[in-house]
Amino acid sequence: MLSAQESLQRLIEGNRRFVAGRQEQDTASEKRRELVAGQAPFAIILGCSDSRVPAELVFDQGLGDLFVIRVAGNVVAPSQIGSVEFAAEAFGTRLVVVLGHSNCGAIQATLDELKRPQENRSPNLRSIVDRIRPSIEPLVESAPADTGEQLVERAVRANIRASAKQLRYGSQILEELVEKDGLLIVGAEYSLETGAVDFFEGLPSDK
Repeated sequence: MLSAQESLQRLIEGNRRFVAGRQEQDTASEKRRELVAGQAPFAIILGCSDSRVPAELVFDQGLGDLFVIRVAGNVVAPSQIGSVEFAAEAFGTRLVVVLGHSNCGAIQATLDELKRPQENRSPNLRSIVDRIRPSIEPLVESAPADTGEQLVERAVRANIRASAKQLRYGSQILEELVEKDGLLIVGAEYSLETGAVDFFEGLPSDK
């Protein structure tokens, strides 16, 4: 199994190929039969459900390479934490990436809710908004007149950081794996405009 640093480098190189249009992977390859007996994904990706951000394509990886969890707004709830715990323990995967993206609809919906609460919002949609709210509410309060792209950009990154922090400190299993077994949890943002992924939070150099 690859180390966290080796896994991170593999994702970085794959994204470079994707941006350059030199993809090497066929996600529907002959590996399908090999994987019937088991899997050994080298990275866990907690990403947004947005149809424009498929992790396997963005990182140019194939079948069995990534354990992907997708939910609107890349939020962290007990089921997401449990999924990460499962993959980290069952497969020995040592890299977790919280992958947000530019112009995230869930972030915009939360910003709209903070400014104009909607009484008729579905309780299921509200549960997503309520998980994003704590990370971006301080941004709105500190700059109430800021309604432009800059606020959305800052909110996207604040939400990514919050989700990564929840994974690091919201699970005893993951905390122990980070402390004793080399698990690395990082935050990254995908640019819809360029296709590039910026790993900006939780990198070894940040510690």
